[in-house]
Amino acid sequence: MPPLARPLLENTHARRLFLHRHELGTHPKGHGRGEDLLDLIRRLGFIQVDSVNTLARAHDMILFARRPAYRPSHLAPLIERDRHLFEHWTHDAAIIPIDFLPYIRLRFVRDAARMQARWPRWQGEAFLAELQQVRAHVTERGDVCSADLKSAEAEKSTGWWDWHPSKAALEYLWRSGEMAISRRQNFRKYYNLVERVHGHPEILPDETCLNWLNSAALERLGFATSGEIAAFWDIATPTEARQWCQSESAAGRLEEIDVENADGSIRRAFARPCVAQEAATLSEVPARLRVLSPFDPALRDRNRAERLFGFRYRIEIFVPESKREYGYYVFPLLERDRLVGRIDMKADRAAGVLNITRLWPERGVAFGAGRRQRLEAELDRVARFAGVERVAFGPDWLAEPK
Repeated sequence: MPPLARPLLENTHARRLFLHRHELGTHPKGHGRGEDLLDLIRRLGFIQVDSVNTLARAHDMILFARRPAYRPSHLAPLIERDRHLFEHWTHDAAIIPIDFLPYIRLRFVRDAARMQARWPRWQGEAFLAELQQVRAHVTERGDVCSADLKSAEAEKSTGWWDWHPSKAALEYLWRSGEMAISRRQNFRKYYNLVERVHGHPEILPDETCLNWLNSAALERLGFATSGEIAAFWDIATPTEARQWCQSESAAGRLEEIDVENADGSIRRAFARPCVAQEAATLSEVPARLRVLSPFDPALRDRNRAERLFGFRYRIEIFVPESKREYGYYVFPLLERDRLVGRIDMKADRAAGVLNITRLWPERGVAFGAGRRQRLEAELDRVARFAGVERVAFGPDWLAEPK
């Protein structure tokens, strides 16, 4: 008897499901503060933090794309006053709901084991003494930033990343869970003992943590390979994620499906049972055009975005200007379930202007009157969000599709 065919998730339905799971599948609404904002971040899992501010910081752009009423001042109270969110590491620096801390704590344990083996070699024999001095300083004085600890004798370190020893010690203590980021001031991080910031996180068995992490990753991705599940939080190893998928499949809680890519090819993935049927019933993604952060959760896995949407995106910040294909920090444009282009723009706050340098439509996408109207409406919203009064288009702002 031939084996049963795997359920097929057509590309249109796969894109729709993926965008719904990333909170981009419906009309953006909500006041974007307090419980509404916290609930959004819980559903996303986390939001990435990045320091580039040509328009707004990445975490603010991520939230604005889903809550146009959101403003950056809405986030800090949830982190620094209410302690409903905390800042730590997933695949990169991120803001995470405090409810998830008992599970994320597994990362602290694993990072501590890795760092105990490596960091003293990187930082030299004096590193362990430096750790103790930093612990004592924070215990006695409370919130500190790395600049508070930098000594005149250590203006330049020969250690990892050229950090001075106290900066390396703070980072070590934060990554291993002894310290927490208590607040930011002008984007500078201040640290304190974790129990002063978050109390004493519950200690859970590794198996409980891994089950939650893998399940929560798949819930937010909709469908994924075991490698993509592991990469979501970057805590479970690929082997642990693969074993979890096998165990859940044997118990009937997962099934293998075929996912159609944008080019018609097929990729096998894991999903909860009946996810293909669920995707077929979801509402269409609204026509509203949205500017996305380069670090948006829907785009952070560049290879996955390319397979699903046929949209190849790379950050070119570190590429010499003469070798850039597009620009320094280019924003993808989402319309319905398609990524229709990318735009190079920058807020000139002194002049009160959002300068549009260039827009590159995707192949086969025309920016006619209707699409331009939707673009202009979105750029007006973005300008207000960035704190400028008007939008200015450069002389050759609309490029030919590549």
